[in-house]
Amino acid sequence: MKELFDQTSHNCSKLVTKSYSTSFSLAVNMLSPSIRTDIYNIYGFVRFADEIVDTFHDYDKEVLMANFERDYYLAKEQGISLNPILNSFQQTVNKYKISNDMVQAFLKSMKADLHKTEYQTKAEYDEYIYGSADVVGLMCLKVFVNGDDDKYNELKDAAMRLGSAFQKVNFLRDLKADYEDLNRSYFPNVDLGQLNAASKQIIIDEIEADFDYAYTEGILKLPVEAKFGVYMAYRYYRRLLKKLKSIPSEKIMDTRIRISDPMKINLLARSYVKYKLNII
Repeated sequence: MKELFDQTSHNCSKLVTKSYSTSFSLAVNMLSPSIRTDIYNIYGFVRFADEIVDTFHDYDKEVLMANFERDYYLAKEQGISLNPILNSFQQTVNKYKISNDMVQAFLKSMKADLHKTEYQTKAEYDEYIYGSADVVGLMCLKVFVNGDDDKYNELKDAAMRLGSAFQKVNFLRDLKADYEDLNRSYFPNVDLGQLNAASKQIIIDEIEADFDYAYTEGILKLPVEAKFGVYMAYRYYRRLLKKLKSIPSEKIMDTRIRISDPMKINLLARSYVKYKLNII
């Protein structure tokens, strides 16, 4: 039965999410059951593309990426793929009319990681973040508003700013791995080998401005099915940023920041209280 294959595909995307990101899985679990599967499907797709360029060092990444992209477009055209991650993602794409432009922008940024190691201008940096993070936020927003174009247009700028904030926090958190292991430098006009306090503060201020806008203009206005889950992800990343702020710039390359499991539970409990009291 095709229904059994599709359900197995969705389960694979859910497993990928839980295997690669316990924090994101926790946030997705706070979404309404009616939309969780589609968010898992989006995450599975973007996670696999990211793994190709970041971790499959013993294989021909360009070939793998080309095959992944080709197979996605075949799946979208045919309405099925024997790759369960692509099968589940194409269903979500078609269900919510996620545009080809979004998927193409995402894949363009992923392919840039195959060869581009330095972003020297803000325009290059902004384009990369748009493709690697902002459009993922827009894909999720398509699910959250369930076809309400007016709501989508109202919230899309905030969704992009939240995606940007998450990505920039990731950049700061993963500086050592990106710079030393993958030879990548995303922040333009910043010498990561000698990151100083002023440069770090500029990055922090930019992230906080993104977060503030995303919260007031986006999260507070989200449909009830999505609000708590997105708020949880927001709280988690703001806590990461708080820890990053406390680390001296000269030591940030030598420190791997994470949020402990007890702290995650604490964030969940406090966030839930605010949600139930209608503070968010």
